Amino acid sequence: MIDFSKLNGDDSIDSVLDPREIFDILPEKDEKYEEYLRDVQTEVLNKWFNHYKNKKDVIIKMNTGSGKTVVGLLMLKSCLNEKMGPAVYVVPDPYLVRQVKSEAEALGISVTGNPADPSFRKGESILVINIFKLINGKSIFGVNEVEINLGSVIIDDAHACLDIAENQFSIKIPSQTDLYKEVLSIFRESIKQQSEIRLIELESGDPNANIAVPFWSWIDNKSDLLQLLHKNSDTSDTELNSLKFGWPLIKNNIELCNCVIGSDSIEISPKFLPIKSIPSFNFAKRRIFMSATLSDDSILSSHFDIDSDSISESITPNSSNDIGERMIIIPQELNPEITDDQLKKFYKYLSKEQNVVILVPSNHRSSYWIDVADRILNARNLQEGVAELKNGHVGLVVVVNKYDGIDLPKDACTVLVIDRLPDVRRKIDKIEEGILQGSDIIATNKIQKIEQGMGRGVRSKDDHCVVFLMGSTLVNHLYVMDAISKFTPATRKQIELSNQLSRQMRGSGLKEMYKVIKYSLDRDKNWISTARGALVKIKYNSEVKFDDKIISLRKAYNNALQGNYNEAVATILDLINNEDSLLVKGYLKQKAAEYYHFYDPVEAQHILKSAVKDNNQVIHPIEGIQYDKLLPGDVTQAVQLVNFMNNGNMNPNKYVLFVTKLIEQLIFQPNTSKIFEQAIMDLAFVLGFKGQRPENQFNKGPDDLWSVDVGKYYVIECKNGATSSKISKSDCNQLNGSITWFENNYDDSNIQTPIMIHKSNEFEYAASPNHNIRIINEPYLEKLKENLRKFSQAVTANYTDTLKVEELLNIFNFKPEKFIDEYTISFKK
Repeated sequence: MIDFSKLNGDDSIDSVLDPREIFDILPEKDEKYEEYLRDVQTEVLNKWFNHYKNKKDVIIKMNTGSGKTVVGLLMLKSCLNEKMGPAVYVVPDPYLVRQVKSEAEALGISVTGNPADPSFRKGESILVINIFKLINGKSIFGVNEVEINLGSVIIDDAHACLDIAENQFSIKIPSQTDLYKEVLSIFRESIKQQSEIRLIELESGDPNANIAVPFWSWIDNKSDLLQLLHKNSDTSDTELNSLKFGWPLIKNNIELCNCVIGSDSIEISPKFLPIKSIPSFNFAKRRIFMSATLSDDSILSSHFDIDSDSISESITPNSSNDIGERMIIIPQELNPEITDDQLKKFYKYLSKEQNVVILVPSNHRSSYWIDVADRILNARNLQEGVAELKNGHVGLVVVVNKYDGIDLPKDACTVLVIDRLPDVRRKIDKIEEGILQGSDIIATNKIQKIEQGMGRGVRSKDDHCVVFLMGSTLVNHLYVMDAISKFTPATRKQIELSNQLSRQMRGSGLKEMYKVIKYSLDRDKNWISTARGALVKIKYNSEVKFDDKIISLRKAYNNALQGNYNEAVATILDLINNEDSLLVKGYLKQKAAEYYHFYDPVEAQHILKSAVKDNNQVIHPIEGIQYDKLLPGDVTQAVQLVNFMNNGNMNPNKYVLFVTKLIEQLIFQPNTSKIFEQAIMDLAFVLGFKGQRPENQFNKGPDDLWSVDVGKYYVIECKNGATSSKISKSDCNQLNGSITWFENNYDDSNIQTPIMIHKSNEFEYAASPNHNIRIINEPYLEKLKENLRKFSQAVTANYTDTLKVEELLNIFNFKPEKFIDEYTISFKK
């Protein structure tokens, strides 16, 4: 009988602009909201509405479980009421689409999942979609042209969305396709010039073989490549779906892409995302990026090309104490004697009463847990598994490579284990990780992933969880490389509190650790008070952090997109002149050479020669590089060992952690050869020798070379990934070739001992091994690792006394004259 829209029309649900007031007058809110917004929600909405809503790009940082979905929906409703045009709420995956829709329904805000819905197009409903719908080569929003004008866009869980966007702009060509063979044929000779042995490994199906196509070959063969990719871009072959959806996004800038060829596939990806290929997003009037763990904002510039100069600070709540309670335990830092197998049994024991969730980086690592896991969750069964955890007790659940996008509140996860460092997935990331290993850039990316994972078990301020960080490589990364400083303030404070707790039980075993975690699991009042009190005064850091290198490299890329290669080079040269790290400097010189090649190919090769001197992991110039001989030290083995510790700023505890990481990496396992080869080189220095990786550093020679004394060397080939019961003819030939390489590079005054690391010490019949070859097989490697563990512990108690260290080298048979007899075996045929 009454038309209420005619009463108090200025304050109707579709005309009020202030998002707090919109919340107040929503007529059909679920009773769970209790008619009030949380303080943290009100603080963020006030700041946005009063100071930031008219800015094109805004960053919002709120802890997981603080209600940022409600905040985002209210902001977009405000934008709709302001008649800013269609509004889109973007999340990483379909699971989160359902969550946002459910939240909107509880609020009484109109949403839709259909981009063609008239209510969305008219600005009456918020469109909720996953990032794939927005960014793909067949996007309904338009590719290289605007199909739907957007007013406001929220990118929620921004970091996870960025990872997916990377994949959308990448093309993967599987090795079983004809296209793979055709592309490889174009670049085969340039790959052979880089490293003939790596080409052999690639063509023989070695899963570790990933080779970056040299930029000059990529650029110079652009026309042939365009023909090939265009011809196959409309194929019905489902194996080439990524070409179908990725090609329209990068076809106009193919010369500014990286190409990595692996034995399983070819990957083509842009140096940075050309996000302007989706102009609807690029020209949206308002873009709001929301995240719980984004401690480094550079990735928003590298991926979404936001103007770093236009953002002075992020929007945050006033206090950071809205994070849930976490007791963070690092068992192998407390006691390096604790093994993975002991922890496995410990977590299984806990899972009898608790839901224990183990986050692992790969399917291969998940196999380690298969004997104790009640469930193993991957992309296929993740949603069902998460629902099961939320519904009751399941036990020990392994989740494969999913560090974001899942909620495990309350009893769904009371014990969370981060097992090992997260892996990078894209081939180009693996290549660049190898180039920049140990740099701040890599450390920041790893910590970002770890912190995302740690957030899975606490989804609100009232939630709690015990978090274990497991694995010597991860512990080494945190402490020896000082990566802990890169966590967000609240997480750093929780780690600091846990460290204070840990100091009271350093050296303790798992029984003592169990008693400690029971304070959290049993809700001890003293622990709760201490844990919450530690966060009371923690403030969000609203300062935005943009890495100058990332911003400048993005600027250089944008110049290159416009054909302004001189300016691109000039931008990178400025970076090089201000860079102290030789690793990073070499990497930047390669980046400069890539743009130089467009207008001065000769200078590109000159700067690449200089890059190799700074960092021998970069692409090598056409003329190759000269081998630098590995010279013996001029001090005793014991002094070299102590110098290695001092030069690496290793206190005794850090030395043990470093050695424990090496022991963890020295395993017979497929797909780990590069890690194994690096560990063998590091082992040389741990024992007071000197080491080198000639094949990796100079593209010729053995996997590893040790200088163990004046005129004495070990020439080492690592076949830790081999699965055959005998040493193959090809592996034998590789070591024979390395023996010849040594003879060609070192004169007759130098003696070599050739060593093959392989599960077996028996060559197949067709092989012709050199009679001097020695073998480190599985039993001998285990003996080496066991004595290495004991040796490192003894060294830490005596490292200031080089005479004692020398004595320990003798006791554990690590002197050159004893090593071969103790840790290698003769071969059979």
